[in-house]
Amino acid sequence: MMVAQLTDDERTVALAKLSDWDYDAARDAISRSFKFSDFTEAFAFMTRVALHAEKADHHPEWFNVYNRVDILLTTHDAGENGGLSLRDVNLADVIELCL
Repeated sequence: MMVAQLTDDERTVALAKLSDWDYDAARDAISRSFKFSDFTEAFAFMTRVALHAEKADHHPEWFNVYNRVDILLTTHDAGENGGLSLRDVNLADVIELCL
């Protein structure tokens, strides 16, 4: 199922609300790095996010080393080549609540 890619105006509004997230124009994606006190806290955060992501059927690209979790959100079936969609913005909002 094709998902609608955000328009330039929609992306501008969304990014204004996600001030801690960085926009990657090359991938039409948003990313954020999180740092925790130790591996257990980082993994617990990833578990909370994973439960929400699975329920939404929208999964982040992420990387974890010890106490750091890097997350990139883009929708692979948005637009012709994938890109930022409302699904990514909604998941970013949920991720913030998982902290």
